[in-house]
Amino acid sequence: MANNEELFKKIIAHAKEYGFVFPSSEIYDGLSAAYDYGQYGVELKNNIRNYWWKSMVQHHENIVGLDAAIFMHPTVWKASGHVDAFNDPMIDNKDSKKRYRADVLVEDHIVKIEGKIAKEVEKAAKRFGEAFNEKQYISTNPRVVEYQQQIDDIKHRLYPAMEENRLDDINKLIEDLGIVCPISGSKNWTEVRQFNLMFSTQMGSLSEDTNQIFLRPETAQGIFVNYLNIQKTGRMKIPFGIAQTGKAFRNEIVARQFIFRMREFEQMEMQFFVKPGEELKWFEYWKQERMKWHLGMGIPETEYRFHEHDKLAHYANAAFDIEFNFPIGFKELEGIHSRTDFDLASHQKYSGKKIQYFDPELNESYVPYVVETSIGLDRTFLAVMSYAYHDEKLEDGSDRVVMMIPPFLAPIKAAVLPLVKKDGLPEKALEIFDKLKYDYMCFYEEKDSIGKRYRRQDAIGTPYCITVDHQTLQDNTVTIRERDTMKQERIGIEKISEIISNRLKSNK
Repeated sequence: MANNEELFKKIIAHAKEYGFVFPSSEIYDGLSAAYDYGQYGVELKNNIRNYWWKSMVQHHENIVGLDAAIFMHPTVWKASGHVDAFNDPMIDNKDSKKRYRADVLVEDHIVKIEGKIAKEVEKAAKRFGEAFNEKQYISTNPRVVEYQQQIDDIKHRLYPAMEENRLDDINKLIEDLGIVCPISGSKNWTEVRQFNLMFSTQMGSLSEDTNQIFLRPETAQGIFVNYLNIQKTGRMKIPFGIAQTGKAFRNEIVARQFIFRMREFEQMEMQFFVKPGEELKWFEYWKQERMKWHLGMGIPETEYRFHEHDKLAHYANAAFDIEFNFPIGFKELEGIHSRTDFDLASHQKYSGKKIQYFDPELNESYVPYVVETSIGLDRTFLAVMSYAYHDEKLEDGSDRVVMMIPPFLAPIKAAVLPLVKKDGLPEKALEIFDKLKYDYMCFYEEKDSIGKRYRRQDAIGTPYCITVDHQTLQDNTVTIRERDTMKQERIGIEKISEIISNRLKSNK
């Protein structure tokens, strides 16, 4: 899909025009980085969430669900490290008055150097043709080796400085690299300072004479603080998992790129509790399982890649991202992390409650280790929309925009359309609609020409259009039109449900 700003703009415009995503509070000129899901967006979002929930909870005998409150006791966020460590290094440009994440500025600089390497490789590939050995060229060409050395040096300075909170060193790195503000082009920067990403709010009286609480920045902690409740009431045996979907809130310094980075977003997380020492085996298992889930949406493997973290979070001993090839380039879609016993041990310490598992095989108790899978629902929505969007030139010279959303995720499964708004056709069409609506999300429309109605259904990704015409009244047959191929065939009304059902199964 590659980096394609034009395509991205088209997808954003299409999402609004066809009722998928609207800017929040738009009649008041909107609110930065907040969006509302429209009538088709909410259906697609629900379908993706259901696909995740079924694959995690319904298809695993040892994973159960949870829906924890967004508001939690403030000590939860002290124990999890969010109060002290959930910060981004922030820097302002004095000329443009724009604020940036300091580490993102440096990483963008690295991307530019990587672009230079890619150009050198591209030129060499053209020069040497089939005899070109890319791996050898990258490791031996002096210019490429020098670029790679620059990247390595920058990473060796950036990540330890981030880890150890050495803001002066990050300042110095931005200065040494001569990084300029993308807006003003100047190097007139403020000092780098820390900015906590949690939203805080007030609540009635709480213990410790404080009424400050936080909107949760992740859903995982709701799972950890309920570990004992679920383990005991569900009589769960290790290994087992707890899954949850829900809203999380982060006061991002730079919230941009449509629904890719928002301040209010939805996560789908599963924490898998394992015996200490077995976490890396399960980490590998979930890496593969999660990639299978993504490929199950009918999007090819070429659009995904694994990315190993250069810098591990303080609680992790292994971390990989699954990245998707968005129109804005390969970006993180899901994280798989081996979190060790950091969370449960920390909550045990802060709460004074014993959070352990008694293992009857070993005849001993221990704090379980955790493997986490954490995926953004909004980002998955954007991935599906991005891959599905097709601008097609048809044989007759006309254009159509079609959303090739996997049928089992499509907001509407079938549109029932009377050919004309008279002669008893609407009544017959509504009769068919009333039968199908109990099994599938359907749509009924009688306005405009049939061609225009087909185009509208293509644009929202409806797999099937069922047209009721005068012949229907004679022999109980309809025309069924398939979205991707636009092929039409005549079938008996009694076969409609079976055809839709088979198409939905074939994509899972």
